[in-house]
Amino acid sequence: MSLHATRGRQPGLSWLAIVRLGLVQTALGAIVVLTTATLNRVMVVELQLPATVPGVLVALHYFVQLLRPRWGHGSDVGQRRTPWIVGGMAVLAAGAILAAVATAVMKSDVTLGVSLAVLAYALIGVGVGAAGTSLLVLVAKSVAAERRAPAASVMWIMMIAGFVITSALTGQFLDPFSPARLVGVCGAAALAALVLAMLAVWRVEAAVTVHDAPIAAHSRSRAARSRYSFAQALGLVWSEQRSRRFTLFILVSMLAYSAQDLILEPYAGIVFGMTLGQSTKLSALQNGGVLLGMVLVALAGQLLARLPLSRRLAQPISLRAWTVSGCSLSAVSLLLIAVSGNLELTGLLRVAVFSLGLGNGVFAVAAIGSMMEQASSGHQNREGVRVGLWGAAQAIAFALGGLFGAAGVDAARSLAAPPLLAYASVFTVEALLFMLAARLAVVVGRDAEKTAQGARAERLQYARGVNQT
Repeated sequence: MSLHATRGRQPGLSWLAIVRLGLVQTALGAIVVLTTATLNRVMVVELQLPATVPGVLVALHYFVQLLRPRWGHGSDVGQRRTPWIVGGMAVLAAGAILAAVATAVMKSDVTLGVSLAVLAYALIGVGVGAAGTSLLVLVAKSVAAERRAPAASVMWIMMIAGFVITSALTGQFLDPFSPARLVGVCGAAALAALVLAMLAVWRVEAAVTVHDAPIAAHSRSRAARSRYSFAQALGLVWSEQRSRRFTLFILVSMLAYSAQDLILEPYAGIVFGMTLGQSTKLSALQNGGVLLGMVLVALAGQLLARLPLSRRLAQPISLRAWTVSGCSLSAVSLLLIAVSGNLELTGLLRVAVFSLGLGNGVFAVAAIGSMMEQASSGHQNREGVRVGLWGAAQAIAFALGGLFGAAGVDAARSLAAPPLLAYASVFTVEALLFMLAARLAVVVGRDAEKTAQGARAERLQYARGVNQT
């Protein structure tokens, strides 16, 4: 079966190729979950270190990803994404193995172990940023417009699958715990994920047929692209109003998305008196909603593609509608979570948490689909810098999101606010951020429509010129 669509079918990557690239996301997620969940648990529980230690290390790996635009520029210059994906995954696997070694060393020498962990988590940030940025650019440039929303769902769901599968398998092999067993299990998982990613991406890019508009056929040569330094390329992208607006949208929306990560379960325990098991089930309910939201967008995207409308016009409008709907549902759900504590309605809390997950899933997939749609807008051959800029904004939001939520609750409680009011205040602020994100999504969507209309007019003018000659 061909990796790209054959004549008479939709242009771009086939579903087989999309799923194969999704396996890279699975591998990436499998390695990341080792460092953000498994090693985090070992440091805090088995080694009895302060929770601040893994918290700072995870934040470090996010801040390193501020260099995503630089790695994107490197792939733009070469116009090949596969080496950056494979190289990034290799660095990520090496960082994960070193992180496991560092955690094992902490048992006997905390100072040396933490020093090694700083280097390891910096490598993890480099690997995630380099591989993730180039993977998204490859998908954005190679997937037909009608398949972008479903493709985003596939990529995100397969990343979550990497989280789940790795957590389940490593959990079985890590008992009984020992430092040597930790290094062996994490090392085997990281190497297996690297091999999976290499096999998944093998020859996919070479088989891709990118169906660009005729007017874009006069793309600059590699020599012309490489004469721009990274600073100049970043300046070109930042000069695009649409790119700046989308960066702000990513920053605001992902800040709202991640701010509740560290406070939802404590809220359920303190305000509703839930046990650890009950609050964990609450998180599972939320994750179920996220998956349902992703699947919903994927199925609806396929159905929408079959409607007798202009596909090029329908795509940005549909993505905008899904993004706004997801942000709005998330905002309403957060307000219901805040109100449920005052009303002491456990049933309302569960419904609101599931609804929050549903809204998050819809919004996240639609946002990734919008990013794919806009990656090639603006200056030509700057997709890597553009996607890297948006990835850096997401990394900042994720690094600050959990801190914002937890610090907000602590600040409110330091002012003698009761726990219910402290948590409700933070949930309300998150809801307001989602409302602002919905507004930004409308503005970005309008920009996309104007760009699409301009591109259609340009192609029409080009076609008329060809016919006249």
